[in-house]
Amino acid sequence: MSATGLEVFDRTLHTTNTWLKEIMEALGCDRHVAWHVLGSVLRALRDRVPLELTAHLGAELPLLVRGLLYDRWHPATAPERYRSLDEFLKRIEDDLRSTRPTAPQDAARIVFTVLSRHLPEGQVEKVRHALPEDIRALWPVRASRQERTRVEVEFDETRLTREA
Repeated sequence: MSATGLEVFDRTLHTTNTWLKEIMEALGCDRHVAWHVLGSVLRALRDRVPLELTAHLGAELPLLVRGLLYDRWHPATAPERYRSLDEFLKRIEDDLRSTRPTAPQDAARIVFTVLSRHLPEGQVEKVRHALPEDIRALWPVRASRQERTRVEVEFDETRLTREA
């Protein structure tokens, strides 16, 4: 039974909630902060990688998360050529000013981990290699797709119980 009446909405809500829960657990924050962290890191990443790569990345994201990636985007000015880790982290920090204090380096590392866990390995590698080396260093070695998070397991168990 569909919760929203549209399978595509159910799927994007489920996936987005999974990603947010992973960020919440890693940062010890609430859903609101996790949403802002996800958006801030995605926008800093988007503004740094080539236009075509941003489009390919967007195609892999859940529908709701894709909206975060494209929020406030001006493709005519992309990509920006900030080269240093400090500039990249400053972009994240500035975007997070309206939420509770969050270390931009932690935010980037956690979102990169979530992306690595859920996106196709080839896409992740293309994005990683488009970044300067010091920014790329924040991106963890690929998390195995076989390593399901506690959040994913709990969701599946809840869904199975409801369906039974």
